[in-house]
Amino acid sequence: MTEFGKFLRARRGDVRPVDVGLPAGAGRRRTPGLRREELAALAGVSIDYYIRLERGKETHPSPSVVEALADALRLNQEESGFLHELAARAARRAPEPRPLPSRRVRPTVTQLLETLRPNPAYVVSRTNDLLAANPGGLRLLHGIADWPERQRNTVRYTFLHPAARELWADWEQKAKRCVAQLRAIAGTDPDAPDLAALVGELIVKSPDFNRLWERYEVHTIGDGEKTLRHPEVGTMTLSHEGLSLNRAQGQRLVIYMAPPGSPDHDKMTLLDLAASGPSIGSVETTPVPPSRRQG
Repeated sequence: MTEFGKFLRARRGDVRPVDVGLPAGAGRRRTPGLRREELAALAGVSIDYYIRLERGKETHPSPSVVEALADALRLNQEESGFLHELAARAARRAPEPRPLPSRRVRPTVTQLLETLRPNPAYVVSRTNDLLAANPGGLRLLHGIADWPERQRNTVRYTFLHPAARELWADWEQKAKRCVAQLRAIAGTDPDAPDLAALVGELIVKSPDFNRLWERYEVHTIGDGEKTLRHPEVGTMTLSHEGLSLNRAQGQRLVIYMAPPGSPDHDKMTLLDLAASGPSIGSVETTPVPPSRRQG
């Protein structure tokens, strides 16, 4: 079965007949969501053709068929784009895997982390390896600094570090977003060795990750708000932004913020003051000296 077929099967199970105007029918249903024949009818394709699509026997669906399937599955714009990308990949020969992205963080980016203080901030790779951080950013993820540098990854932290479930007030939502972001990467570069290694490890070590991975939800990281129960400064709610860095092979700058003068901002500042040392770069970079800050 192709990734396209796996996605169709997973999302078909999430759509109830009542959601798309179909009667539930008498008796116990063998599937929790739509039957194959129901989805085929909603999308306007034959049941035989749909079965071939789901099983990977048919790998050249037209864009109109893919769009009809997306509509029938009630996919949002992001999920629909993901389905189109999976269909395109199934129709062409898989390219050679790309080399691993560089873990090097430019010195100017490390300097930027220092200027953002007291706002916690860090740089992650496309698969969320923690590549650089200012002191508050490293301390924000309570306990991650206890891991070796190469092990520090925000998704691995969420599922495998004992402090993570207490830190994130809504751990389940945080975990779902982590997995959906990795799924989005898998749709465009499923053979990437860095992605395969991380996903393989988490499938083996975390039943929760395995459960969420099989749901085939997709989501790209952007802005939002998170409530953290931090053991050093207490509970605080921070907004965050994820910004793509130029010429950095998928690296993102993640910044946490709170309104100046608010209790959350005070706690964020205390977290920065409690941290020692300057902003740190990746293992290939040299730390920059701390900036002069007033007050």
